[in-house]
Amino acid sequence: MYQLAQPGYTGRSTVPVLWDKQTKSIVNNESAEIIVILNSEFNEFATNPTLNLYPAELKEKIDWWNQKIYTSVNNGVYRCGFAQTQAAYNQVCDELFATLDEIDAALNTSRYLCGNNVTLADVRLFTTLFRFDIVYYGLFKCNRHRIQDYPNLGAYLRDLYQLPSVAGTCDLESVKQDYYGNLFPLNPGGIVPSGPDMAFMLKPHNRETIGVH
Repeated sequence: MYQLAQPGYTGRSTVPVLWDKQTKSIVNNESAEIIVILNSEFNEFATNPTLNLYPAELKEKIDWWNQKIYTSVNNGVYRCGFAQTQAAYNQVCDELFATLDEIDAALNTSRYLCGNNVTLADVRLFTTLFRFDIVYYGLFKCNRHRIQDYPNLGAYLRDLYQLPSVAGTCDLESVKQDYYGNLFPLNPGGIVPSGPDMAFMLKPHNRETIGVH
């Protein structure tokens, strides 16, 4: 795709990518920007065009969470997995789990990160939480706690997963094949584990009344 957009391209190819089929060009390859674009720029084709995950009155709070989540969680798991020294690993691991503790505490009184409705902050966090127990816990050495063992984060993850159409975008086997099969430096043998059992994702989350007054 990168070479189709720019013949002879030899740089790094990353996903996700927002692709323009008509011009055969890459519109954007930064996930943080793509989710903002998808939130508002294609409403004429959307099933729920009035849905807004980035409302003006919450932008400041969403941006605050997004920055924290990106630095310490989305990128934090990679910094743990690819740390080159024990000191570097210890530092980023402390930061990762301190942030997860902070998020878990916030979710004690709020169903979602910014209130009673899903926002882009939840979208950004979900992508890492879904992969955490499957991949990051073992392969990336983020093994202090599993997400499902947190008082609030585990139920929050199930809450998001059980929203309409979300589970259909989550392919457990593809996640395992991508990480365990392709990250040679971390898994030289390419062995893909048989687990985990994800049946717990369908258990009741009981978060419907949190934050409701």
